Amino acid sequence: MAAPARADEALITAQGANALAIVDLDAGAVVGQIALDGAPAGIALSPDRKTAYVTRPEGPGLAVVDLVTRTVTTTLALPGGPLGIAVNPKTGLVYVADWYGSRVFVVPADGSRLETEFQVGASPSGIAVTPDGATILVANREGDSVSIVDAATLALKRTIPVGRHPFGLTLDAAGLRAYTANVTSNDVSVIDVAAGTEVGRVTTGERPYVVALAGNRGFVTDQYAGTVSVFNLQTLTNVAAIEVGDHPEGIAATRDGTGLVVANWGSNTLSLVDAGTLKVTKEIPVPDGPRSFGDFLR
Repeated sequence: MAAPARADEALITAQGANALAIVDLDAGAVVGQIALDGAPAGIALSPDRKTAYVTRPEGPGLAVVDLVTRTVTTTLALPGGPLGIAVNPKTGLVYVADWYGSRVFVVPADGSRLETEFQVGASPSGIAVTPDGATILVANREGDSVSIVDAATLALKRTIPVGRHPFGLTLDAAGLRAYTANVTSNDVSVIDVAAGTEVGRVTTGERPYVVALAGNRGFVTDQYAGTVSVFNLQTLTNVAAIEVGDHPEGIAATRDGTGLVVANWGSNTLSLVDAGTLKVTKEIPVPDGPRSFGDFLR
């Protein structure tokens, strides 16, 4: 029987070091580093996991990285403040949120040009795309809302009020529910995607930024608390708070769902967390300013 798929490599946007660090999670070490100027922050991966798309808010722009050769193949200048990013799993189109412009840029998979853009709410941050590629969801931090957009027409279908200052936005594997980390109301909003409504809210630690899902639990980075809040996805009740590093931001579940990887922006480490025991199993030093806001495991 084949071994279950799992993530064994983390791609860390190191904003202070102006680099993309490649981390072998089993070895617990940085095994490669790619120079990227412009304070890299957001990251998304192509459907085949061979290409990384990295936002550079101070470029400002987008970098396309070949993960096989570990080289930058394309850089694209973009206006405003590119930050949140996602890739359509069906078309390969790249969506980049403009933090300053209340808009999302659409870029082809090769990163060669700005193809078009569409309007959303104020200060868009986290972006996610449903597995069928049909719907784009955008968290609008200053708008206290989530925009639901038709991926084919780029028309706004609905705007959903959520908690205060949503930043990270995460979809479940089926694309049925979305979760926003609401930074200043210290909670997570749960959204029924098909209905276009908020169906629940969960309290977190101070300044939640990103949500990851593993098994029947949600995991939320609490940036000011230095913790990961854990909640039950069915009952929407709190389970635990796990102490990690300083100012955690990016978080993602391994592909087999047994672990979480947390990027600690303030302490320049990754925390590896066992999703079953809720214990930190390893701390890995990484270059300065790790954020990895987005999809960063492969």
